[in-house]
Amino acid sequence: MLRTIDLRGKDPSRAELLRLVPRAAVDTATAVDRVRPLVDGVRERGETALREQARDFDGVEGHALRVPAEQIADSLRTCPPEVRAALARLIERLREASAAQVPPERVTRFADGAAIVQRWQPVSRVGLYAPGGKAAYPSSVLMNAVSAQAAGVPGLALASPAQRDNDGRPHEAVLWAAALVGLDEVYAIGGAGAIAAFAYGVPGIGLEPVDVVTGPGNVFVAAAKRAVTGLVGIDSEAGTTEILIIADDSADADFVAADLVSQAEHDEAAASVLVTDSAEFADRVRARVERRAGLTRHSARAREALGGPQSAVILVDGLSAAARVSNAYGPEHLEIQTRDDEAVLARISDAGAIFMGGYSPVSLGDYLAGSNHVLPTGGTARFAAGLGAHTFLRPQQIIRYDRAALAALEEPLLALAGAEGLPAHGQAVSARFGDTGE
Repeated sequence: MLRTIDLRGKDPSRAELLRLVPRAAVDTATAVDRVRPLVDGVRERGETALREQARDFDGVEGHALRVPAEQIADSLRTCPPEVRAALARLIERLREASAAQVPPERVTRFADGAAIVQRWQPVSRVGLYAPGGKAAYPSSVLMNAVSAQAAGVPGLALASPAQRDNDGRPHEAVLWAAALVGLDEVYAIGGAGAIAAFAYGVPGIGLEPVDVVTGPGNVFVAAAKRAVTGLVGIDSEAGTTEILIIADDSADADFVAADLVSQAEHDEAAASVLVTDSAEFADRVRARVERRAGLTRHSARAREALGGPQSAVILVDGLSAAARVSNAYGPEHLEIQTRDDEAVLARISDAGAIFMGGYSPVSLGDYLAGSNHVLPTGGTARFAAGLGAHTFLRPQQIIRYDRAALAALEEPLLALAGAEGLPAHGQAVSARFGDTGE
């Protein structure tokens, strides 16, 4: 089921590793061409275009595009008590961890009367997207909403596809999450149309444009984000989930297999990768993966993901080589299960989130670890971070100088302005000390 990439006895360069590591075949660029008419339609025709898209893609007509606030609150009546308690616990942990991501204001003083203040200012308004296709993810709603709230964002709007079996409202589980964190601006809008509605606004339904759009989705949602980037900020063009596990023969093969299958059940394009220096251990994991994949509820989906080109067992000569492979891959989720996890961790630079040891599975991070599960995919962990309060913050510098402090810098500032051929820059300072510019 899992193919093998054998790198033993080889010393590939970083460029070669980037070509060798398994990847899902996702073409966002082509998808942009397909979503462009949908995005333009919402920009030009607003509510009319959104209703046409709901009819064509969701099979829903005549529904309220904005969900009444009382229906959001009433949704909690259908939430099982144990689920509500688990979601409340997730919120509590996520609030605490997200608050730790907000940097304090800092002041740098160069001299008396000369200081700059570094502050982190939240954006004014955010659009959160929650998918509604193969499954509903209230946990993802919370990951986005709580992070934005921790950053101090004053305006939050949530969009999720209309569901035929929920009277045209978003999935009930999405509404539970919205109710639990106090979101009362929720729209039954899905796909590329929702991203466009956030970016351009839809006056007819009271939807004001946002500054940042976040939230997971399929390739068409990712393509729509690309189409509006520059008009608004985005978190990432999130792709299908991926897990890479570095393990040696000291690891529990069944733990490793369970974790590989847990990510494969998300989607047929999900990536499950094991990097190990033990061929015998790899064989044991394969046998357990085969068994677990056959027993899981989403067996067909998991088997297709595990057998796809994006999933593999990669054999290496040692754990140092395993770390090199992982850094080239830049996994969304990295698990380390070895005799010396800390030594491996010391060699890791590129990963969305790192799960240490046999009792820190990715599913813990998906729900209750306190970490955020919205993470960079497709190798973008090599240069991007996961979602957090920082996603919604902008660093700003506040400069405060008095007359004496500015006077102390007049001479070197004039020298720099002259060197760059911008004399008016220097004169803007000299004017404060009697230079009339004549």
